[in-house]
Amino acid sequence: MRHDEGKLTLAESSAAAGASLYCQSWTPETAAKAVIILVHGYDEHSGRYGYFADHCTKHGFAVQTLDHWGHGRSDGANGFVPDFSVYHDGLDSLIKQLPAEQKGLPLILVGHSLGGLIGATYLLKNPSRFTAAVLSGPAIKATEEPSAVMKGLSKLLSKLAPTMGVLALDANGVSRDPKVVADYLADPLVSGTKISARLAAEMMTNMELVQSHAAKITLPILLLHGGKDSLTAPEGSVFLNENIGSGEKMLKIYPELFHEIFNEPEKDAVLTDMTDWMDRILTK
Repeated sequence: MRHDEGKLTLAESSAAAGASLYCQSWTPETAAKAVIILVHGYDEHSGRYGYFADHCTKHGFAVQTLDHWGHGRSDGANGFVPDFSVYHDGLDSLIKQLPAEQKGLPLILVGHSLGGLIGATYLLKNPSRFTAAVLSGPAIKATEEPSAVMKGLSKLLSKLAPTMGVLALDANGVSRDPKVVADYLADPLVSGTKISARLAAEMMTNMELVQSHAAKITLPILLLHGGKDSLTAPEGSVFLNENIGSGEKMLKIYPELFHEIFNEPEKDAVLTDMTDWMDRILTK
């Protein structure tokens, strides 16, 4: 496996034009059969996916990923985003700079948590760019549905106090493995910053967007969720499975698993489920 690191710059058309984003890739020793575009979650970074990448490259998949604006080694303010489209701009830049030998290969989007929401909205904008997609614990529905009053307040705060922290994540919900939680809390690239008023409002708006237009997602899709996920509602994955327009779709809920199913004690089985499904889609 070859591991490469680099930087990309957001285009002048972006709401965060000129920002530098950290990116990295893992490539199999032999020719890759497809490229995974990995989209990480809130307040984490691409460096937490080394085990994921090791599994995927051993099964013939290249992995390309970045640290979102405001995350990890990339530019930007923790917990904040000027506009949700900035996340899409990062993916545009990442895909644009794929190495020549990967440009003609099938692309598979894999999005986790906030990355699942970013991925789903990106699929709505780019319906033919990917061969397939995998969404892990996607943030499609809140664990507690906000009231109309709360939604209105969120939009108001987004305008009046956009950087104000409004929502903290409970790290204990990340994994049942105490070491994973301890490593997460000790990770210098995990800021522990609350989700800002702007980002919270942007997330709610984009959740509603996906819910309203789910039928427009028609590519093969695998939905994975921990049954005891306290950070993103499994009902979001159930909703997608029932409402997307894909003729080829699969929902798998792991009853005992927490939020980061790729970091649970059963991660090898979860990753195998994922790559087995990808192989089946690629050979159809």
